Amino acid sequence: MKDTKVSSIGERALISILSEIFKAPDGKEKGQEGILIGAGSDDCAVLDLKGEDCLVVTTDMLHRTTDFPEEMTAWQMGWMSAAVNLSDVAAMGAEPIGLIMAIGMPSDTEINFVEALAKGMQACAEFCGTAIIGGDLDTHAELTITGTALGKVKKSQLLLRRGARPGDLVCVTGYTGSAGAALEALQLKKPVSETVLKALFEPIPRIKEARQMAESGAVTSMIDTSDGLAMSLYDLARQSHVGFRIWEDSLPILKEVREFASNPDKLRELALYTGGDFELLFTIDPQEMKKVQNICNLTVIGECTMYEAGIVLESPECKLTTIAQRGYQQLKAETIDGSS
Repeated sequence: MKDTKVSSIGERALISILSEIFKAPDGKEKGQEGILIGAGSDDCAVLDLKGEDCLVVTTDMLHRTTDFPEEMTAWQMGWMSAAVNLSDVAAMGAEPIGLIMAIGMPSDTEINFVEALAKGMQACAEFCGTAIIGGDLDTHAELTITGTALGKVKKSQLLLRRGARPGDLVCVTGYTGSAGAALEALQLKKPVSETVLKALFEPIPRIKEARQMAESGAVTSMIDTSDGLAMSLYDLARQSHVGFRIWEDSLPILKEVREFASNPDKLRELALYTGGDFELLFTIDPQEMKKVQNICNLTVIGECTMYEAGIVLESPECKLTTIAQRGYQQLKAETIDGSS
């Protein structure tokens, strides 16, 4: 792909290319027998601890200009920087055991800002039962924060993107489209409730809920929805080799988001294709549903189908439409005319 620009293929395709480079010809990671799951296929890499436990590891990078709305406080930036990593740990069913945070910042950044940033990180870590255990500081042209989260889980309870089967129920925690509505409201300078804004500014990693679901043994696959519900469905479908039928009238959407949306098309756009909610999308063996239905605020939104059936949305009138493979991506593929 000589001379091809990353903007022409997008984030998912670039991850696929890099994941192949990081693997040996036989499919195993180079020189690392202790790697159970390597680059690209899941929310976290998984390392064998040689006992009944395994270690999960994830990293995320955030930038001032692309990831933090101007209206966010330094404390909220810190919270989100920790939350994006801890949400990935939750998606594996793991218990977080530490966060390493590297911060690059302009040299004229005020100390008060950095202190508030750190307090936000620590508050999120403490909320999730862990702590900041190290990191790095450097000067940078813009505020850039890279977090690495570590977690531990029994191998028998590890939750992956693969494992869903036709007939399984599709569930999601919390609500969908809230963070997307908040971001659009800020961009359009429209009023929106504090509840909706908080979904964007202070997302909650579902650590406690995920641990209970992992312990239940009822979950067959899981992912977080930070890149949007539609993109997360495609990631699950790819790894589990299943299709999905999602029931439109079952999508959990806050009343405030329904009121914000100007029409049904806009509501579907917010619910399916906007990111930032950090909820959990997972599949359940229907015979095991009783084990998880009282764990948290979860909603059954559809069912797994054969892979060949694709990913579709069923309207209240039983009309089926294909859910597009799009959502939030840092590197967006450009269309032929140069737009993204």
